[in-house]
Amino acid sequence: MHKAPRNLAMVTLKPELATAPRMKQYPFFNDLPLIFLGEIPNMPEHGVFVGHKSGRIYSGYHIFNFTEVPDAVVPAAPVNKNGMSRQPIVET
Repeated sequence: MHKAPRNLAMVTLKPELATAPRMKQYPFFNDLPLIFLGEIPNMPEHGVFVGHKSGRIYSGYHIFNFTEVPDAVVPAAPVNKNGMSRQPIVET
């Protein structure tokens, strides 16, 4: 039996799928790694993912096509020129 990723784990495609030409057609391919939010309750074995780079949400993909990224290789969040991960809120 396949093992599902843990909720909120950083995931990427399994190696055997990452090199398959058909995978480049998926909208999340250039947004890897993804954050796995969890399984969709009324769609067993399908999940909701968020692009680590873009913040886009991808849903309905088979969770067993993904594998967790080891903690040692999780990329740092993108930062702006001030070293912050988000733009500060400026009140006018």
